[in-house]
Amino acid sequence: MDLLTQGFLGAVTAQSAANKHETRIAAGAGFFAGLLPDTDALIQSPNDPLLVLEYHRHFTHAIIFTPVAALIAALLLWPFLNKTLTFQRLYLFTFLGVLLAGFLDACTSYGTHLFWPFSDERISWSIISIVDPVFTLLLIVPLIIALIKYNPQFARAGLALAGLYLMFGVVQHHRAYEHAQELVVQRGHQAERLLAKPTIGNLVLWRSVYLAEDQIYADGIRVGIFSGNKIYTGESLPLLNPDSINTLPHNSRAMQDLKRFSNFSDGWIAIHPDKPDYIGDLRYSMLPTSTMPLWGIRVDRQQPDAPLQFVTERTFTPGMRQDFIKMLLGR
Repeated sequence: MDLLTQGFLGAVTAQSAANKHETRIAAGAGFFAGLLPDTDALIQSPNDPLLVLEYHRHFTHAIIFTPVAALIAALLLWPFLNKTLTFQRLYLFTFLGVLLAGFLDACTSYGTHLFWPFSDERISWSIISIVDPVFTLLLIVPLIIALIKYNPQFARAGLALAGLYLMFGVVQHHRAYEHAQELVVQRGHQAERLLAKPTIGNLVLWRSVYLAEDQIYADGIRVGIFSGNKIYTGESLPLLNPDSINTLPHNSRAMQDLKRFSNFSDGWIAIHPDKPDYIGDLRYSMLPTSTMPLWGIRVDRQQPDAPLQFVTERTFTPGMRQDFIKMLLGR
């Protein structure tokens, strides 16, 4: 998830194992440790713009890396806390702080390499958005109360509430996926692949993406809590097969980078509807019904041996905002 939420989760998890006098120190150590896995975003190269895509949420989020990350965090904090805590207690707090980082990212639609090096599959359960203010508040409020009252019981309550919210995400994902399957049948399509992902900041409005006969279809699905469900018909684009592009030499740097981006996007790529040089990841868009991708690569066919540039398209116009709110409210 977003960086701050990872830190808050680390703080609450570490705080839940603290005694009354360790409440604040445990929270600080857990917060710091919870941020550590995301330092993989610093793995970048000006000569390889796609490198950050391949290594962000990679090995530093794997289960097997947890004790290593905890040790690094403890060693960094030890000079400041050696008069307050034993190293064993500090390591316990940093271990708990980093313990759930990978699992939380696996719960998002972006996912992470949770089981590296035994599997290179990016695990993405898609039960919560990358940014979800409700989930974040369920961590922040108990964290603050625990800090004020020096009572780790509130941190434990926060963890329980966060867990229940994720379970609710499992239920909502199942409901959205079922509606997406029904939509495919209603259209008379045979879906080769189908995804359901929560839209930004909520578990009510979902984005359905499926592939049928080399065409990618995007639709909005509102899974109501106290009201009915609703389908918002979206757009579609032809799936792009990198090998079908005959304007790039097969062994060129651009073609190799395109295949790397396709691998990162799990094959869900298409040419931008308005920009023929822009190839995007259709799993994500600002609107659930749109085929305007959030990010992609720009291909310069005149320079096939130059590295492809990674670009983002996060324009959210007032009109788009109104459309999103209408769908979220079921209008």
